[in-house]
Amino acid sequence: MIRKITILSLTVMIFASMFTVPAFASNGSGTQAVQQQKKMVNIAHRGASGHAPENTMAAFEKAFEMKADYIEIDVQMTKDGELIAIHDTTVNRTTNGTGSVGGYTLEEIQQLDAGSWFGQEFAGEQIPTFEEVIDTYRGKIGLLIELKSPELYPGVEEKVAEALMERNMHKPNNEKIIIQSFNHASVQQSKALLQNIPHGVLAGTSWANVTDEQLAQFTTFADFFNPNMSIVTDELVDRVHIAGMKIYPYTVRTQEQANNLFERNVDGIITDFPEYVYRHPVKN
Repeated sequence: MIRKITILSLTVMIFASMFTVPAFASNGSGTQAVQQQKKMVNIAHRGASGHAPENTMAAFEKAFEMKADYIEIDVQMTKDGELIAIHDTTVNRTTNGTGSVGGYTLEEIQQLDAGSWFGQEFAGEQIPTFEEVIDTYRGKIGLLIELKSPELYPGVEEKVAEALMERNMHKPNNEKIIIQSFNHASVQQSKALLQNIPHGVLAGTSWANVTDEQLAQFTTFADFFNPNMSIVTDELVDRVHIAGMKIYPYTVRTQEQANNLFERNVDGIITDFPEYVYRHPVKN
């Protein structure tokens, strides 16, 4: 009888071990490695724009399918005051049209082909409205909203705030909405309107020598300092963290660039290729 119980116990132990995930915390591999990878916030730049035409629903849907943490959206305004997702201040590069974004009405701009330039399989993709994007992805994926050249569109901060408030998205409880801009005065204005939404300042290469005093000033209205990846150093990352902000550099387009930023201990990576952020090496 004792022998039967022993054999049964041994069988149960072997069976259970087949479904147990081992913990490799001691050497920085296995479970700990997965945990470290999950800490890196993965932001799909203009959607998964390495795979589909930027700032289109196709690019946003691809980012969602690839399980990015956020999609980054560039927001501008049409001549008739409608919010749309497009990066350049002209339609020349990413559509079959010409001229400034603000010179088109919504109806006119949505007649343009925003996909063929990237590939014929995307022919007919439209420039989506901001409302279309947030209605489709609210609660499904994070939204990093960039106010693009807001100085060209007086009142754009209020328009964005109104769209979010109408949907009760101005009090997020999961920090899955962030607003940012290169125009720091616009960030301040937006923060005053949407006090419960985290905001970020975008920083080009001219901010390579940002001072501690400047970072401290940013903290009065911003939660993120998101610089061009070319100016990111260990020292900069440390100083941003000491100031109390997070840092999401842009724009990664190679695996090597992603790996370099991961080694710098940044908090997230803005990338055209979400798969590069998932494949970064983990420190031992």
